[in-house]
Amino acid sequence: MSQVFHRAITFACILAMCVVVLGAYTRLSNAGLGCPDWPGCYGFLTVPNELHEITAAQIQFPSSNLEPRKAWIEMIHRYFAGGLALVVLFIFIVIVRSNQRQAPKLLAASLLVMICFQALLGMWTVTLNLQPFVVMGHLLGGFTILSLLTLIYLRTERKQIDYESNARVCLKAGVACLCVLVFQIALGGWLAANYAAPHCTGLPLCSNGELFSWSSLLKIPESASTYEYGVLPFETRLSIHLVHRIWAAVTALAIVMLAFVVHIKIQQSMIRRAANLVLLLVLMQVAIGAIIVHFQFPILLTLFHNLMAALLLLALVRVCYFLSRAKKVMI
Repeated sequence: MSQVFHRAITFACILAMCVVVLGAYTRLSNAGLGCPDWPGCYGFLTVPNELHEITAAQIQFPSSNLEPRKAWIEMIHRYFAGGLALVVLFIFIVIVRSNQRQAPKLLAASLLVMICFQALLGMWTVTLNLQPFVVMGHLLGGFTILSLLTLIYLRTERKQIDYESNARVCLKAGVACLCVLVFQIALGGWLAANYAAPHCTGLPLCSNGELFSWSSLLKIPESASTYEYGVLPFETRLSIHLVHRIWAAVTALAIVMLAFVVHIKIQQSMIRRAANLVLLLVLMQVAIGAIIVHFQFPILLTLFHNLMAALLLLALVRVCYFLSRAKKVMI
């Protein structure tokens, strides 16, 4: 692949990260329904601002209250997402038309399918009025797109990685950690989709933790005209948040063990440094989570928490990729 194409993939990775962060900001600023329709806003390509546009919007959507700030937050997120879709289409076309035997065509096809499905999730997020399962799926879709782009970047980067006899064992541990982390991200998405963050105060456990119950975790949101600000009972939201905290400890412990195993069994400094980065990120993420609770969930810190989750996932994907390359005997 050419240097220009590699830069395009780098740009796509950065753009995808921006889309994830903008999506998190849209959710945290309660702007998910800033535009009641999709893909436009009140029937327009931009937020209505002229008097005749506002009048038309009020007639067409009488049950919605036009708030320009929230509408612009939502539309900027959509503009960036649309730009990412075009870049991904370009990447897909270039890879598919490539004559190189090692071109990651399956990854490119998976990425394109994921982009299309993510667009559907974005539409359903609005048309189903922030249904929590859809909102959580939309978040996971964004993280999946980031991961696929990262894998394509790593495949086209082609760093030299030598064979390691213990790489297979370490890779199994890495994949296990990846599963643990993805579950933790899903819990975070479920927490955010149900507006459960403020329902668990105090550290390290909830100050009103006696309300926790495993049975309440089985409750799912009932049918409602809108799911904005959440519909689940208080004890269910508290339980969701507390489980997220408990699993964060499990995730941190799993990653600490992975880093320890990599340092014992792997000789290559590049893989060790990659494992060190994951360890650093997970420790920072736990600290940021505690700070967020202490300061009562400020939006910028919470947004940074989302960004750190994405970086942590990508760093762990990178470790697993390096280990997968290291287990192959080069002939």
